[in-house]
Amino acid sequence: MGQIIKNTGIVRRLDELGRITLPIELRRNLDIGEKDPVEIYVSDDMIILKKFAPVDTFTGSTEDLVEYHGKMVSKDSIKELAKLAGIIK
Repeated sequence: MGQIIKNTGIVRRLDELGRITLPIELRRNLDIGEKDPVEIYVSDDMIILKKFAPVDTFTGSTEDLVEYHGKMVSKDSIKELAKLAGIIK
């Protein structure tokens, strides 16, 4: 995260189930579509929502990912692990 937090001036009330609706302008600006996953962070008294982007378990890379036992791993990490294991040179 590490970015400056900007006030949008938008205020929403929670419904009886504790839900809020994100305004369409924010969803469009952040490219968040219907049913897209969103990560939830907490920092002091703030709740921070972030569009979820899968990353390599080892490096944090978002390129060429494959899923292995529920974890995302990049093809580059797989090659490096194969080298470390002596499978490839």
